[in-house]
Amino acid sequence: MDRIIYTAAGGAARLLEQQSVISNNLANVNTTGFREQMAHYRSVPVVGDQGLPTRIGTVTATPGSSFQQGVMAETGHALDLAISGEGWFSVMTPQGEAYTRAGELAVNQDNLLVTQQGHPVLSADNAPVEVPERGIITFSVDGQISALGAGDNPNDLQMLGQLKLVNPPAADMQRGDDGLFRLAEGQAAPQDPRVRMVSGFLEKSNVNPAEAMVGMIANARRFEMQMKIIQDAGTNAERANSILSSN
Repeated sequence: MDRIIYTAAGGAARLLEQQSVISNNLANVNTTGFREQMAHYRSVPVVGDQGLPTRIGTVTATPGSSFQQGVMAETGHALDLAISGEGWFSVMTPQGEAYTRAGELAVNQDNLLVTQQGHPVLSADNAPVEVPERGIITFSVDGQISALGAGDNPNDLQMLGQLKLVNPPAADMQRGDDGLFRLAEGQAAPQDPRVRMVSGFLEKSNVNPAEAMVGMIANARRFEMQMKIIQDAGTNAERANSILSSN
């Protein structure tokens, strides 16, 4: 069989995988703090019968992520937080410490500060943040947490600690199936006092829907080209066989 069929089929398979990544990005256009996925591939030499490389193929590598800042949307809600610039919120999951840009927080039945997924938000002491029942919670730009209990005097402001804000190297971050990021070695990132945040805002997804749609259309056209190559290769093979058989 003509090797061009294998080459075109491999290209078509990679394009389908890229289309899946683009589709996932579009599905998360409105997901708070979502980081755009980037399709990655690597070249692999194909070895022939004599042990010599005959051509180069491609295989899928782990998708990367764009860490560009998303749009900041004002909500006015005290528990809506957004990282300004680089950095991450730290949360505790059953698999250990993880990191997110989604700062849409709430208080659960145990009076713990949690994410929308129910993961406890960590303090700089690596402990869940407990808040007063029906208290008014405020945050400073460096993550300091203060609260005023129900019926308390405004001068009785309680300092509850500080959020654990981290900023590990982007190359060390890996996205999990739950959408959270973790360090590649499974370790915990240290507190970074340079990270800044704002209260009353949420960071939107950093996916550009217009660019994603254009990419999806261009990807579909490239896939059609690969299919046309396979079809033409099959037609050429049939004609060649017809000529040989007529002789």
